[in-house]
Amino acid sequence: MKVFFKLLLLFFILLNVFVFFSGKTWLYKGIAVTYLKGYPSSYIHDFIHFPGEIIESGLHQEWLISKNYNNNKLPDFINPVNDSLETVALMVIKNDSIVFEEYWDGYSSDTMSNSFSMAKSWVSTLIGVAIREGKIESVNQKVCEFIPGFLVGEKEKITIKHLLTMSAGLNWTEDYYNPIGQTSEAYFGNDLRGLVVDLKSVAPPGQVFKYHSSCSQLLAFIIEKAVGKTISEYTSEKLWRPMGAKHPALWSLDKKNGDEKAFCCINSNARDFARLGKLYLHNGNWNGLQIIDSSYAKEATSAAILTNDYGQKNTNYGYQFWLTKRSGFDIYYARGVWGQYVICIPEKDMIIVRLGKNYGTHLEDGHSNDFYAFVDAALEMYH
Repeated sequence: MKVFFKLLLLFFILLNVFVFFSGKTWLYKGIAVTYLKGYPSSYIHDFIHFPGEIIESGLHQEWLISKNYNNNKLPDFINPVNDSLETVALMVIKNDSIVFEEYWDGYSSDTMSNSFSMAKSWVSTLIGVAIREGKIESVNQKVCEFIPGFLVGEKEKITIKHLLTMSAGLNWTEDYYNPIGQTSEAYFGNDLRGLVVDLKSVAPPGQVFKYHSSCSQLLAFIIEKAVGKTISEYTSEKLWRPMGAKHPALWSLDKKNGDEKAFCCINSNARDFARLGKLYLHNGNWNGLQIIDSSYAKEATSAAILTNDYGQKNTNYGYQFWLTKRSGFDIYYARGVWGQYVICIPEKDMIIVRLGKNYGTHLEDGHSNDFYAFVDAALEMYH
């Protein structure tokens, strides 16, 4: 037993020496929020451990409730998926009316949870808003016009479109389990701006799709520079209030009075997250108010033709939206780690929202088997 404690003490000493000399002091935050609380990585209610900026709501616009609300039951095949992956919210909206919703584990339509990378689709939408307002010329405008740190070598060639389509060619590795990696530093660290602005160009932009949270973070800094407001203020003014969100949302920051973690971390609820789906199903129009141009809504949810790391054609991503087909239907959706989804099936005028604590197996086509299961369940219920 004495040997064990000596080894444990040695481990902690060596860990602290490593942290001190590497400068990775954010590791302490990561360990405190995850490992010491029994989690291997982030989780849907971890926002309580981070400072945040309020996205203010305005006059609430209630969702229409179908006369057939919750008349249909979930297919048997989806129940073990919900159980094993710990779904906390599942919702189906058809023709702008809620036809089905169910909550688990004490969650409700008002419960706040982390959107994770679904936030990327909201950031893309804000780019569309800024373009419509003339604050940004077009997606072809260069990043260096907003972020002077990109006036360097090959980085000067990178455009907003390259960031939107995850083809910027920057040296970023997306890894949610590496405690000392860039993604963990972005999530638990306190200098997002320094982390992403200092990235190096390692490949020509606009050619290879490589999913990088850094791209979304850079888009947020561009928006703030273009509009002269924080991204939370702009989201409230241009999206959250006009779209009638019921509750204020919370956007997690890298530090107190710091920068929003725009690659993730809008914390809200299923009904308010679903508003993004309605906006795009109506081509950027919200109850008569054109929030983004219909042309931008179309581009954002259409494939950017790129190659992937293996030299194969990649057509499953637009402007921070994922794309696929199922049962003959075109689908686009916002996606967050652990299986957060806002799924749009235009031909069925359908939105599916799923929030939960875990997700299924990633498939070769870039999507997850649980995502397809939720789509199949909704289509079976409302074919």
